[in-house]
Amino acid sequence: MTDKTTDEQPEDAGKDSAQDLPTDDLVTTQHSITVKRRKLNYTTTTGRVVLRQEVLTEGTFDGHQPKAEVFVTAYTLDGADPARRPVTFAFNGGPGSSSVWLHLGLLGPRRVVSGDVDDLAPPPYDLVDNAETLLAHSDLVFIDPVSTGYSRAVKGEKPGQYHGFQGDLESVGEVVRLWTSRNGRWMSPKFLAGESYGTTRAAGLADYLQTRYGMYLNGLMLISSVLDFTTLDFSEGNDLPHTLFLPTYAAIAHYHGLHGDRPLEDVLADAEDFASRDYPWALARGNRLTAEEREAAVTRLASLTGLSVDYVDRVDLRIEHVRFFTELLRDRRQVVGRLDSRFTGPEDDYGREHFSQDPSYSAILGPYTAALNHYVRAELGYENDLPYEILTGNVRPWSYKEFEGKHVTVADKLAAAMRANPHLKVHIVYGHLDGATPYYAAEHVVAHLRVPAALHANIEHAYYPAGHMMYVHEPSRVQQSKDLAAFVQSASNR
Repeated sequence: MTDKTTDEQPEDAGKDSAQDLPTDDLVTTQHSITVKRRKLNYTTTTGRVVLRQEVLTEGTFDGHQPKAEVFVTAYTLDGADPARRPVTFAFNGGPGSSSVWLHLGLLGPRRVVSGDVDDLAPPPYDLVDNAETLLAHSDLVFIDPVSTGYSRAVKGEKPGQYHGFQGDLESVGEVVRLWTSRNGRWMSPKFLAGESYGTTRAAGLADYLQTRYGMYLNGLMLISSVLDFTTLDFSEGNDLPHTLFLPTYAAIAHYHGLHGDRPLEDVLADAEDFASRDYPWALARGNRLTAEEREAAVTRLASLTGLSVDYVDRVDLRIEHVRFFTELLRDRRQVVGRLDSRFTGPEDDYGREHFSQDPSYSAILGPYTAALNHYVRAELGYENDLPYEILTGNVRPWSYKEFEGKHVTVADKLAAAMRANPHLKVHIVYGHLDGATPYYAAEHVVAHLRVPAALHANIEHAYYPAGHMMYVHEPSRVQQSKDLAAFVQSASNR
């Protein structure tokens, strides 16, 4: 790290000029990295950007009032042509997650060494150059939504206004607009990269940015997607998740040796076939199933999931996901990870219905937290005494008031964005061992997008033998980096 400078944006006229109002506290540093024997010099800008809102009081304009301070980390390649250089805006999900996972796990120029299954790195961990960084192909802007990371509502404002679908969408969209305008990047190829709920945000943002600001994107990178929450909602009367999680259950059982030497491809094909035809029919029949039909369905489901016939029968053919992770390896005195089902862990009570903690999340929380808190101060020169909220529950309850009386989905918004912008490309990423956002559920939603047949060619799919953060698995991280780089290059239209 060399030169460090601070960059405080000037306040708007009127009330915004008061000395006690918040200002941007951005810090700029210079760095370099070598990628494939090519030295890349880049600038990092880190800090909080003040979001303001045009306020009318009794019909009279009352200025641009500060509402929130949003933490961003931007990486820009020195000397690049802004008209040709892509920029990717990235965020994670939760809701309540900071962008640390994509930032230090996959996309950024530095990455944390966290280890992997059966070989976890011990504290205090390590940071290394990321030779596969997407920065080699695109500038990067990592955004922490309000109440995550160092982002907060300003004094006198209610953070709850950002803890919901629309408020979150508008605030993150404003960060995208501000950064694009202030950095002269309206003519650059632009991408959004979201993970988990970040895919919900990204799909909604693609439509919002188009309709609100006329900002058309080149591409979306949707990692571990949730575009329609009906596919994940294990509620009474909704049988859809039971069928859509089945191929993931089968993949998990295969990973843990419960399918013998059968190839994974055969197991998945078998599970997908049952999930698409006989299983939904059996669930729909209810008590109209004959004894023979029920026995056949129970036996098939037990065989695919690795669970006992007795258990499948007792839960009436309906296997809830956390119950599955708790039950699958009960005889081994282990529970299976939800985010990444390659991970297993112990419990204090092996009679539980639901595990007390996700061993895959426990495995990565420490390394990523330590790395981020060190990195922003020691390498990026940004200091803030607030706790950096890696994944917070302070955003709960999350508001979906815009969907009152109907289910939560952004599939319609993604389809609308694609219809209005036929050049929009979509790269969808799946982990076969992701027990939080199963691949077959995401495939189901994509298969029902209301777009012209020709636009299906704008959607590409990538699969990895790992979990929700598939980049924790080193071979998957390297391949995924290549796949994302190829997508950005092909979708930049340059």
